[in-house]
Amino acid sequence: MLRFALKRAVAAVLVLFAISVLVFLIFFATPGADPAARIAGRNASQETLAQVRESFGFDKPIPVQYALMMRHLFIDRDLTSFVNRGVEVIPQIKQAIPITLSLVIGAAIIWMFFGILMGVAATAGRGSAVDPLIMIIGVIGVSLPVYWLGEVVNLMTQSRLHDSLFSWVPPLGYAPLSDGVGPWASHLIMPWMTLAVLYAGIYARVLRSEMVGAMNEEYVRMARAKGISERRVLWRHAFRTSLIAIVSLFGLDFGALIGGAALLTEVVFGLQGVGKLTYDSLQNFDLPVILGCVMYAAFFVVLANFLVDLVYALLDPRVRHV
Repeated sequence: MLRFALKRAVAAVLVLFAISVLVFLIFFATPGADPAARIAGRNASQETLAQVRESFGFDKPIPVQYALMMRHLFIDRDLTSFVNRGVEVIPQIKQAIPITLSLVIGAAIIWMFFGILMGVAATAGRGSAVDPLIMIIGVIGVSLPVYWLGEVVNLMTQSRLHDSLFSWVPPLGYAPLSDGVGPWASHLIMPWMTLAVLYAGIYARVLRSEMVGAMNEEYVRMARAKGISERRVLWRHAFRTSLIAIVSLFGLDFGALIGGAALLTEVVFGLQGVGKLTYDSLQNFDLPVILGCVMYAAFFVVLANFLVDLVYALLDPRVRHV
């Protein structure tokens, strides 16, 4: 197991290195991309451009530029924005990370709970009205766009029904955990539920499909022949086998959302998370912030996949020899 984990860790580091090189080349070394012109501003003279290139190291060979940029980002941690002069990149990302983590972790707990509950209930209720009813609910959840559902939730909780049913819901925004669990959770409960609706439906359908397939496998029929109860067959055999697909799906979704894919939810509910920071930096074409956000997102996606591989190895020992 240790050898398997080390191999996956080395592969993860190599992937991050490749991503850093690719992102740097796209934004800083692509023909036509001139970071110096972005810093100096419009109508800058050639003398000004030359001074900026020398000051930021853009007059050096590409490998040296890459090394300097990575040094400023990861070692010195003093990489500054090209748009907001003097504002460092790392503090901006560090300020946004707790907001995105709070949003995604809370939503993930909710969607995993309801997704597994609905998937198992649909499998257990095959042949009855329970199965299609749960699947219809799942399809409805998957079909609702997050931005539309979020706006409807805001309309109900912030305007139409705020004075009656939802007077406890605070204004849009984020309250840090340091203010107390109550204010923190009350600001996030509606974003949690909105984001979880989509993924709960997806996970319920995937789990139901995997479990129905597992229930028809030879080893399950053998377990029934031995007299094992249907409930034990459902949980001990079908559910455990189906977890591999759920773990894989969760790793990809969680890593992507932490990396900024929760942008629409953050925008609708006024959360200044990593997704919103990435979007704003792309709008302003703020290259250092874009680089920092992309590397942050890549780190969490690679980390999520690394952890998924480890869970795979625990669930199925055969994976360790691949």
